[in-house]
Amino acid sequence: MGFLGSVLGILGFAIGIPIGLIAGFFVFIYSQPSHEEYPPARPLVETSITLLLDLLPDIPLWMKNPDYERVDWFNRFLSYMWPYLDKAICEIIRSSAQPIFADYIGTFCIESIEFEKLSLGSLPPTVHGIKFYETNEKELLFEPSIKWAGNPNIVLVIKLMSLRIKVQLVDLQIFGIMRVALKPLLPTFPCFGTVVVSLMEKPHVDFGLKVLGGDLMSIPGLYRYVQETIKRQVSSMYHWPQVLEIPILDASTASVKKPVGLLHVNIIRARNLLKKDLLGTSDPYVKLSLTGEKLPAKKTTIKKRNLNPEWNEHFKLIVKDPTSQVLQLEVFDWDKVGGHDRLGMQMIPLKKINPGEKKLFNLDLIKNSNIVMDVPEKKQRGKLELDLRYVPFRDESMKYRNDIHQDEQHQSRDEKSSEDDDEFLSNAGLLSVAIQSAKDVEGKKKYTNPYALVLFRGEKKRTKMLRKTRDPRWNEEFQFTLEEPPLKDSIRVEVMSKGTGLQFRSKEELGHVDINLDDVVVNGRINQKYHLINSRNGVIHIEIRWTTS
Repeated sequence: MGFLGSVLGILGFAIGIPIGLIAGFFVFIYSQPSHEEYPPARPLVETSITLLLDLLPDIPLWMKNPDYERVDWFNRFLSYMWPYLDKAICEIIRSSAQPIFADYIGTFCIESIEFEKLSLGSLPPTVHGIKFYETNEKELLFEPSIKWAGNPNIVLVIKLMSLRIKVQLVDLQIFGIMRVALKPLLPTFPCFGTVVVSLMEKPHVDFGLKVLGGDLMSIPGLYRYVQETIKRQVSSMYHWPQVLEIPILDASTASVKKPVGLLHVNIIRARNLLKKDLLGTSDPYVKLSLTGEKLPAKKTTIKKRNLNPEWNEHFKLIVKDPTSQVLQLEVFDWDKVGGHDRLGMQMIPLKKINPGEKKLFNLDLIKNSNIVMDVPEKKQRGKLELDLRYVPFRDESMKYRNDIHQDEQHQSRDEKSSEDDDEFLSNAGLLSVAIQSAKDVEGKKKYTNPYALVLFRGEKKRTKMLRKTRDPRWNEEFQFTLEEPPLKDSIRVEVMSKGTGLQFRSKEELGHVDINLDDVVVNGRINQKYHLINSRNGVIHIEIRWTTS
């Protein structure tokens, strides 16, 4: 019976396979598919809670969360642009992957790695909602919720020991919420310097991976292992607070440059100046400025009827780029009537001065900057003597009290005069006041024309006036060079409104705020919004920085 049973089993297997294949073929060809009718549409209020809970993950964020905005217009724009974006992104992927592939060629018997097909498919990503944040910094911050169920056609060919192995990526799905920051905002197109991207949660990534025609993701246990590995690796690199920074504008391209130091200029004297007045004398003064600066030039006092004036006057100029800026020195003859005659000028590139070094200059005055320096001018215009010291700001704002304590420990009686000079330079600094914007500034009249006044130590600086608005945005910065930190000082900012037309002389105060500067000296920077005094709902946004040299 054992032998007979084996024979019958083999015969049954040999006969059953052809019969099963033939029967299945005829059933597949001639069977009629049954069409299921879709259930009738019903309002959500008539839907059961169980069904709603099943649908909740698929409902867009702009329906579930009121602070997320709907962006159908952007999705429509993305669908129109996707064929072109597909080609551009694939070209970036191809160029970026080439050096990575080159590192593996020659190892593990790999002869070549290349893309046979590379396309992201015809289905673009969809933004299901976007949320914007308002911050005190100069940045645009938003969080888009992105879902992409794409149909990419990506085939990678690996040539291994003359054997071509095709790896295909199919059915790619990516769901996630990312945070995007465009910062800093600049007045240079495209108006931001860097794109900073981070993930707010672990992304959902699902895909199929075919090797030699078989789907590797169907192997039990491998699918979940690959998913968790991808989530873990991506989260470790880009999950907030980890970020991906994409530079857009080069730092040298941005038109807004921050001060990096102070140039201390001491105009000592001049000798043998030209005679411009009828009595054979001149009334000289020196005008000095840095190239690339919009601030008004500094001027010495006027020395009447003197061809060999002595000034010994000290000035501090704000330096933004010591490698390219040039100090311009012009000596003028003051005239009571008409324009002032220029006696001569000279220019000193800041790159010739070592940081912290005091350097003495005895310059021959020239007619203009077009004269070649190696060729002496025939007409002698006199000499100008001055000394310069460029002192860069510290990288971090040091606490003033600690600085004084350290200075007392290191001070010696024998070098008291030189150390007093160093203490003067170390205590000097720059106070920057940025008036950003204001909200809900109301006056007695229907419309206001607001502007801001900055009052500090007797100086008054003013922003531009904006017409007919209660929410002005000035974005203007003012700077004060100080010989010592502004401890126990305060700065006052007033928001005013100026009349127009026949009432151009009328002014109205919309509110003010007094800010103590102790915190600015200790912390180096404050960036806050303040409620305006004598205003119902007015708020002003001010940033103040203290940088020391």
